[in-house]
Amino acid sequence: MGEPRKDALLQGTLDMLILKTLSRGAMHGYAVAQFIQDSSRDVLCVEEGALYPALHRLELRGLLRAEWGTSDNNRRAKYYTLTATGRRELESETAYWSRVATAVTRVMQIA
Repeated sequence: MGEPRKDALLQGTLDMLILKTLSRGAMHGYAVAQFIQDSSRDVLCVEEGALYPALHRLELRGLLRAEWGTSDNNRRAKYYTLTATGRRELESETAYWSRVATAVTRVMQIA
């Protein structure tokens, strides 16, 4: 068995956070990053270099749909929405994350 990639958990977590954020409705990339940062009380900061490849990857997997629109400041922006497949993936990832968080909490309390 090979060594897991160091960024595997982070990448998967970012994907889940993006899906959760877009479950609230259509948003452009900057708004997605801002929502994650604001709702985490500035603990999580999503860099553009991670955000846009993740959005593109999720779109290619059919979890998101993207279309061009106009932002609040009257600029052209790509808006992302969750697809039905994306909603199912979010449900699955949420259940998985809950199990992992519970397990990590148990270990931290015992160790």
